[in-house]
Amino acid sequence: MFFDAVFPIIIAVIVLAVLILLIAYLVRIVPQANAYVIERLGAYHSTWGTGIHILIPFIDRVANRVTLKEVVKDFAPQPVITKDNVTMQIDTVVYFQITDPKMYTYGVVGPVTAIENLTATTLRNIIGELELDQTLTSRDIINSKMRAILDEATDPWGIKVNRVEVKNILPPRDIQEAMEKQMRAERERRESILRAEGEKRSAILTAEGDKEAMVLRATAKKEAMIAEAEGQAQATERLYEAQAKGIQGRRSKQVFPDAEEPGDLWEDGRRQGDQDRRSGTAAGSGHAADQCEGVSERSFGCAAQRVSARCVENTKRRESSFFC
Repeated sequence: MFFDAVFPIIIAVIVLAVLILLIAYLVRIVPQANAYVIERLGAYHSTWGTGIHILIPFIDRVANRVTLKEVVKDFAPQPVITKDNVTMQIDTVVYFQITDPKMYTYGVVGPVTAIENLTATTLRNIIGELELDQTLTSRDIINSKMRAILDEATDPWGIKVNRVEVKNILPPRDIQEAMEKQMRAERERRESILRAEGEKRSAILTAEGDKEAMVLRATAKKEAMIAEAEGQAQATERLYEAQAKGIQGRRSKQVFPDAEEPGDLWEDGRRQGDQDRRSGTAAGSGHAADQCEGVSERSFGCAAQRVSARCVENTKRRESSFFC
C-alpha cells in the first residue's frame, strides 16, 4: 500500500527533473561580449550573439564559445640575432581582438599558438635587419612593423591585431657589461664637461665682477678728484675774493685816511678861508669870491679841492705800487 502511494510521486519528481534539465539544455543565454558558434548535424549553422537562444537537442551543438573582448598575450622571450651577430632575448606583448567567431573557429587550429609562432618569426626577420644599437633605440619602428605584418597575416583567422609591444630586450652579459662601461664613461664625460663649463662660467663671472669693481673704483676716484678740484677751486675763488675785498678796503683807506677824513679837511678849509678873509689877502679873497658865494660854500669848495687833489695823488701812488 505504501509503495503504491509513493510510486506516482517519485515518477512525477523524476519527470519534473528531466524537464528542468531538458529546458536548461535547450535554452541558452549568451553573455555580453561573447559569441557562440553553433553546429547543426556537424556543420556550421549560425553564430549566436548576446541574448536567449533555443538549442535543438541531439541536432544542434555549441562548437565554440568566443569572447569578443580585446585579449592580451604575453609571449615568452625569443632568441634573436642582430645584423652584427649579437644574440639576445626579446619578449613581446600582443593585443588582439576576435572580429569573426566563425573564421576564428574554423580558420586555424590553435589561433593563440599560431600568433605566438608568427610573432617569433616576424621578430627574427625584423631584428636581423638591425644592428644592436638600432635595436635598442628603435622600439617604435619594431612595434609598428610587427603590428602591420601580424594584422595582415591574422586577418583570414578573424583576428584583428591592435598593438604589438616589445617588452624587454636582454642582450648577453658581456654586452651588458660593455654597455654599462660605455654609459659610465659617457656620464663621466658629461660630468667633466659640466664641471669645466661651471668653472668657465665662474671665472667669467669673477672677471666681470673684478671689472665692474675696478670701474666703480675708478668712477669713485674720478668723482672724488672732481669734488676735491671743485673744492680747491671754490677755496681759491673765495681766497681771491677775500684778497680783492682786502685790496679794495686798503684802497678806500688810502683814499680816505683816518687822519684826513673829509670832515677834517672841511674844517681845515674853513679855517684857511677865515684866515684869508681876516688877513685881507686880495688874491685869496678874489679867488674865494669868484668860486664861492658864501663863507661856508667857499670853505667847502676849498676843502673839496684839497680832498680831490689828495685823492688823485693817493690813487696814483696805490696803482703804481699795486701793478709793481
